[in-house]
Amino acid sequence: MNKKEVLIGFIIGLIANTTGTLLYIIIFSKLSIIETYKVAVSEGHVGSLLALGAILNLAAFFGFLKIKRDLRAKGVLIATLMTALLIMYYKVF
Repeated sequence: MNKKEVLIGFIIGLIANTTGTLLYIIIFSKLSIIETYKVAVSEGHVGSLLALGAILNLAAFFGFLKIKRDLRAKGVLIATLMTALLIMYYKVF
């Protein structure tokens, strides 16, 4: 049962990060989502887009802590750490 709760939190963390990234692109970019991604790849800003998208993970993490779903919050934290590792990969390579 514990693994299921962590997995749910992890999936919610990934969804929150993806949603945050897409919202950032929609609100602040004058280009389409695909064009913005292509420009970010060519200029090396994919890590920055992912980092800005991860802000929604804060809401999910503290929301789960507030309703005493600690294992789900742990899953969101794992998703955030994986995003950080992906950002580090984009920055180094």
